[in-house]
Amino acid sequence: MKSRIAPVRWTPPPAPPIRQPKHLTVEVVAMPGEGPEDTLIDEDGSVLTGLLDGRILRVSADGRTITTLADTGGRPLGLEWLADGKVLICDANRGLLTMDRDGRVTTLLGEVDGRPMRFCNNADVADDGTIYFTDSSTRFGVDEWMADLLEHTTTGSVYRLRPDGELTRLATGRAFPNGVALSGDQRTLFYAETAGYGLFKLDLTTDGAEPELVTPVPGLPDNISRGSDGLIWVAIGSPRNTVLDVLLPKPPVLRKIVWALPDPLKPKPADIIEIQAYDDAGRLVHDLRGTHPKFHMPTGVRERDGKVWLSSIGTSTLAHFPTPAI
Repeated sequence: MKSRIAPVRWTPPPAPPIRQPKHLTVEVVAMPGEGPEDTLIDEDGSVLTGLLDGRILRVSADGRTITTLADTGGRPLGLEWLADGKVLICDANRGLLTMDRDGRVTTLLGEVDGRPMRFCNNADVADDGTIYFTDSSTRFGVDEWMADLLEHTTTGSVYRLRPDGELTRLATGRAFPNGVALSGDQRTLFYAETAGYGLFKLDLTTDGAEPELVTPVPGLPDNISRGSDGLIWVAIGSPRNTVLDVLLPKPPVLRKIVWALPDPLKPKPADIIEIQAYDDAGRLVHDLRGTHPKFHMPTGVRERDGKVWLSSIGTSTLAHFPTPAI
């Protein structure tokens, strides 16, 4: 049964000025299942990703061989390496998990303040093993992500989990916090707010620091990651939706009507690919846009050693392209 929404009014920031993104051409690799949401690149160039049905896959660097490593029994989203070689998995339904080299999956953190995490989304790991991660919503799970965007009740949080198990909420009341990435010196945490249309940062050297807007993003940012090139790569799941922008400041009942519509009539992500990359000062370095008949709605981006891999919760393919020159 579809959840009810209780929308609040919010006035979106002005859309960024008209851009002239560089044309992006990608190659795709078909997956044996739907919704490869994030990617993680191994030393040999192979790629790990998690599917809608819970499987964690390894895709060879050339895309020709695909192996199933594990099944989380949930919905894996963000993936990161831990220092001991295990993979950290943000499972939307189960919380923070780890997967060892034999494919054994273990729960690291499933609850916050006695509440099961509703939407564990993305993470980054510091050199000392500290994990930074997002829980995007306490209202809706991954299957109803659009409900959170329509409601805009800003129930998401950003957390820090130290190796000794100490858990700290670094930011709360955020508009669908999503991807996270540490700065090069690991003194700053960058994170994307999907429903806030922006890239934000937290000063990790100051207790109680408030999030600061680094830069608006021309769409709905999803996962972010630091590349081997030192840049913060941002997957833009969709450009800003005109209908949503118009509805957000209007009487909430209008969004209730939209949520009640049949799925084919609801606003949808555009069938394009948009990717950006920023330096730690927030300067835009790469602004890319393209299309492919078998790939759209990028939700994950990962750059390593001259190659960028893209993933998408809305397709059954991965995509890749060479790291563009600066």
